[in-house]
Amino acid sequence: MTAFDTLLEEHGEHVELRGRVLRCPVATSAAGNSMDGPRTASATALLQAIADGGTSAVGAVVLFGAGTSFCTGGNVKGFGAADDPGPYVSGVARTFHDFILAVTRVPVPVVAAVHGWAAGAGMSIALACDLVVGGPATKFRPAYPAIGFTPDGGMSWLLPKIVGPIRARDMLLTDAVVGGEEAERLGLLSRLVPDDRVQAEAQLVAEQLAQGPTGALGRIKRLAWESADRGLAEHLPHEARSIGESAASPGGREGVRAFAERRPADFSTTW
Repeated sequence: MTAFDTLLEEHGEHVELRGRVLRCPVATSAAGNSMDGPRTASATALLQAIADGGTSAVGAVVLFGAGTSFCTGGNVKGFGAADDPGPYVSGVARTFHDFILAVTRVPVPVVAAVHGWAAGAGMSIALACDLVVGGPATKFRPAYPAIGFTPDGGMSWLLPKIVGPIRARDMLLTDAVVGGEEAERLGLLSRLVPDDRVQAEAQLVAEQLAQGPTGALGRIKRLAWESADRGLAEHLPHEARSIGESAASPGGREGVRAFAERRPADFSTTW
């Protein structure tokens, strides 16, 4: 049994492996749709195990809210109950950041199914995902100014790169609420579907990705994330190395062979 299998067995009530898609809830109605610490800790451990090469069984991940919203943010009541809120909230943020980094570093696509609110930490989670599916009723809100806080979860780094620095400052400073249609226009949502199709569409997209060339998709994800901190001249050698690795991989060999034989590639033999 691999480390991933052990973790999946331990956290089975929190997560589900459906085919090659790992489904992880980030919030539940029991927690008032706020971020569920034990569940995100479970997801962090599983994503890190995948990144460490602990399994080839996962080809994509879906993050979703099991309540009426995707995630309405952190546990504000818990913040208020802390005897020394500064160190307590900083510690919560550092643990949350382990999860955000795991989402960005896991070598498979991560799809967010965003129904209802993605506020505060929930918005940060959505911004960190590779694909974000939502509906017209989906709403994004930074939410931090409302409680006198500053962002965590990478929001102040990710949002300017997605919507541009001027719009990002406007949204962060005014605590703007952005609905689904505007979110798609701004690039916060990669797909806008009817509200009752958000969960199904996210699962469908993840299943399609999970049937693809997992190694190449992981390299594409890594290149896209790393490009943000590189100039073009610095980035091109990484592309050259990555495409060479892909060409030499079982998935690359199958893809080229299938193209030559004029048939769809079957990447299931390369996982």
